[in-house]
Amino acid sequence: MLKVENAPARLFAALGDVTRLGLISHLSDGTARSIVQLGEGLPITRQAVAKHLDVLLGAGLVERTRSGREALFALRAEAVAEARDWLAQVGSQWEETLGRFKTFVENQP
Repeated sequence: MLKVENAPARLFAALGDVTRLGLISHLSDGTARSIVQLGEGLPITRQAVAKHLDVLLGAGLVERTRSGREALFALRAEAVAEARDWLAQVGSQWEETLGRFKTFVENQP
């Protein structure tokens, strides 16, 4: 799902908010939770939690399922793995570029 060209930008924009990072942290244990459960202890309304979850849904970081009348949210581990892979690829490109630059500088008279 993160293979779309602008997907990494959406994903990292979604992670660029401390509240959304906290929600991701709460979901990182693999347990699906409701908006009420995710909002416990947060100084924001349930509606604000829902809006943050919508951003995470749009970025592909969480998924929503229904359990009766309740919506449950769970972290999409594959989205996190794809983001990690993307960062590793970018890191590798930088290492190659820095290696070429080092070689260039060392070979200057």
